[in-house]
Amino acid sequence: MHWLFGDQLGPHFLVPGESGPARDAPLLMIEARSVFRRRRFHRAKAHLVLSAMRHRAAEFGERMRYVRADSYRDGLARVGRGPVTVHHPTSYAAARLVRSLPQVTVGPARGFMVPTRSFAAWADGHGGAGLRQEDFYRWVRREHGLLMDGDAPAGGRWNLDHDNRRPPPKGEETLDAPAPYRPQEDEIDDEVRHDLDRWERDGDVSFVGRDGPRLFPATRAEARAALRRFLAHRLDAFGPYEDAMLAADPVMSHSLLSSSLNLGLLDPHECVERAEAEWRAGRAPLNSVEGFVRQIAGWREYVWQLYWYFGEEYRRSNALRHTAALPDWWSDLDADAVRAQCLRTVLAQVRDTGWTHHIPRLMVLGSYALQRGWDPDAVTDWFHRCFVDGYDWVMVPNVIGMSQYADGGRMTTKPYTSGGAYVNRMSDFCGPCRYAPGDRTGERSCPFTAGYWTFVHRHRDRLRHNHRTARPVAQLDRLGDLDVVRREERERGDAAP
Repeated sequence: MHWLFGDQLGPHFLVPGESGPARDAPLLMIEARSVFRRRRFHRAKAHLVLSAMRHRAAEFGERMRYVRADSYRDGLARVGRGPVTVHHPTSYAAARLVRSLPQVTVGPARGFMVPTRSFAAWADGHGGAGLRQEDFYRWVRREHGLLMDGDAPAGGRWNLDHDNRRPPPKGEETLDAPAPYRPQEDEIDDEVRHDLDRWERDGDVSFVGRDGPRLFPATRAEARAALRRFLAHRLDAFGPYEDAMLAADPVMSHSLLSSSLNLGLLDPHECVERAEAEWRAGRAPLNSVEGFVRQIAGWREYVWQLYWYFGEEYRRSNALRHTAALPDWWSDLDADAVRAQCLRTVLAQVRDTGWTHHIPRLMVLGSYALQRGWDPDAVTDWFHRCFVDGYDWVMVPNVIGMSQYADGGRMTTKPYTSGGAYVNRMSDFCGPCRYAPGDRTGERSCPFTAGYWTFVHRHRDRLRHNHRTARPVAQLDRLGDLDVVRREERERGDAAP
């Protein structure tokens, strides 16, 4: 019998091979209620995951044993004592579980482009330190022949970020890109929603956020349709504006494929290879294709590898010694309590859909949490629970390492935070906002601008020795109102800005 976790739903988890399933082996999935009982997940995420699992079980019919149980151990006990195979799961907790079960044989991970042992050899060759994503990305491109012309990168440059950092078009409320693929719900979705309603009524579980209709693929067919639509209609405009933000257009030209990749419905190879084919056929510009390939073969792969390479203790990193608790308005996704337009808009996107693209995550949500000194482990847990594409392996490096700089620079070269000027340049959020991005003090002081200078002051001894942050530290002594900025930030406290 071959056991599939709820994020191992694509055909690449069924190919016979080393420690994998025998051909036509009976299949097992376990829907463990304890997963939702332990943590307060976004309701739309719970619906998507359960819908995807139940759809996959329905596709296999009698070959699949679908067990609804209190826990994975309970579910496995119902199956009996026969041998079980499973591919390496995607979290330390799940990996410990499967290795503790004597009847379970654990095979290598699938759904990623680089074996962990190959990454470890690459990382060890760099001394285990100074592991930068750009170097890794170029190595992956060479190893897989992605966007390569012989030994040289296609177009003569490895990195086309310079072409992909445009602010949003002035005066436009939307990017005017063709709409993304959206699935149609069916009776399985109705069944899942009915079950979630019942669990909440019974007081068995508690969710956060809104649910319905389902916005992201729950089947392989839906995921492939979403990929086709992105490649044919949205890839062209993706690159130039991938870092831009528009209040009325949260999806812009993004692929919205992260949840499908992280459920295992899509394989990363097919995504990057088909994107490259669009460029070679002259149907998409190189900067957009390179930006998309970088997200998957570069960043996604890098995050997965660092999760395992750095070890389980990495998530407890707290180099900045941030310990403040998350306020209730944040934990409850209470966007209506927030007056700052950027934060209100992005928090509402998370509340309503369980998704927002990478720049609002990093430079609005993550930046605000970093400036306030919130506990990085609690911030990581929040991102994990509140995003439809959030898993432990995704969020630990993304939040601990990049967003909250809690590892002190093992993963990135500087903290990713800024004042309101960046948000103003890269979005249309600031125009109607009650706060002014250039104001540090007073009634109209921007919480991001005031928060930025407070953060720099709090960590000035560390930041002055980093060449990428030394300049703002030097500027602190020229801020005649720094004491006022700090006092007003203390008075703001945990209140919603």
